[in-house]
Amino acid sequence: MGRAFEFRKGRKMKRWDRMSKDFTRIGKEIVMAVKEGGSNPDANSRLRTAMQNAKGVNMPKDRVEAAIKRATGKDEKDYAEVVYEGYGPHGIAIVVETATDNPTRTVSNVRMYFNRGNGALGTAGSSDYTFTRKGVFKLAAEGLDRDELELELIDFGAEDVYETQEEDEHGAEHKYIVVEGGFSDFGQLQKAIEAKGLNVVSATLQRVPNTTVALTDEQAEEVEKLIEKFEEDEDVQAVYHTMG
Repeated sequence: MGRAFEFRKGRKMKRWDRMSKDFTRIGKEIVMAVKEGGSNPDANSRLRTAMQNAKGVNMPKDRVEAAIKRATGKDEKDYAEVVYEGYGPHGIAIVVETATDNPTRTVSNVRMYFNRGNGALGTAGSSDYTFTRKGVFKLAAEGLDRDELELELIDFGAEDVYETQEEDEHGAEHKYIVVEGGFSDFGQLQKAIEAKGLNVVSATLQRVPNTTVALTDEQAEEVEKLIEKFEEDEDVQAVYHTMG
């Protein structure tokens, strides 16, 4: 069938892997949200956010409902949210957010990935200071005016509003508007966006690098291989880095 077919097949498999990882990640987020604030999304903003994110990655409704039901059961495991900090090759700061039912296993794996990737696991505070925590909302761009939206949301904590384009799991391109705000403004910004009835694809608290490091293609590839190892681990929820 030729190299073109193999290339398309490879891309499709990566998208499927990404989708599976998203479902696992959001499933854990739903469980933690329910255990923290109950199963009613109207009274639990964290659960409401997780359900929005599930919709954004096309997570089936029955899987969302199953995760909520699981979380209310006595046998569902508890997840600890643990953040690991370190440095990858070429001085790239890396922060790894995890949700795990076995921190001993998780820290062992994270340390192994750092070591094998020519990096080093650090102590708390060793690299997190190079990031700023922000609330990041990704909205479907259709029918929205970026400048108008920025004016409407600036009083609720919006610091930056910009357009982006991304490929979905089927390879189709979609336009989005991203709204960034301060960590402490996440709640009021979320309420303002919900009140406007906007189509929220994802709402997350992210670590945004204060500065980035420019690397050669060869150096960047080495760092990307390390990041991929983290992202393949089922305990890992998100990975942040300072690579430019």
